[in-house]
Amino acid sequence: MIDTFRMFAAYNRWANTTLYNAAAAMSEEERRASTGAFFGSLHATLNHILAADRIWQKRFTGAGDAPTQLDAILYDDFAALRQARAAEDERIIGWIDSLSETDIAGRFTYTPVSSTETVTQKLSGALSHVFNHQTHHRGQCHMMLTSQGKPSLALDLVYFIRSDGKEWM
Repeated sequence: MIDTFRMFAAYNRWANTTLYNAAAAMSEEERRASTGAFFGSLHATLNHILAADRIWQKRFTGAGDAPTQLDAILYDDFAALRQARAAEDERIIGWIDSLSETDIAGRFTYTPVSSTETVTQKLSGALSHVFNHQTHHRGQCHMMLTSQGKPSLALDLVYFIRSDGKEWM
């Protein structure tokens, strides 16, 4: 199972890079335009994805800064947000690479941002959620891009595997 999570971590970096490259080609006004998505704008949604990743990494590792709100704007400046995203992707990859099959099968306990009750669950399920969560919100970002007349992005896992992720073919 660890190889699957390593693939997801590498795919996550690739998909985020692809998305951020597309976002960088947009104007500041376009990135901040309210599009009706859950977090409103592309800029806010990109901040949410990073915020959620930091929250989960803090839960998993006990290290790093984590916001207390899911809608936190961690970086108002797009260039700084992009740099932080790249660093977080490397952090995720490094942490996943440090895990063993025993770690993946283990359980951990945390307190959700939206509740005071503690939750204990398998690490594998939480990791699956983290990568699925990223994909979900990148899909929203894709909609925001195309609704503003920008080119469609090929973000499917299979495109990663056929290009940068050939080791998983």
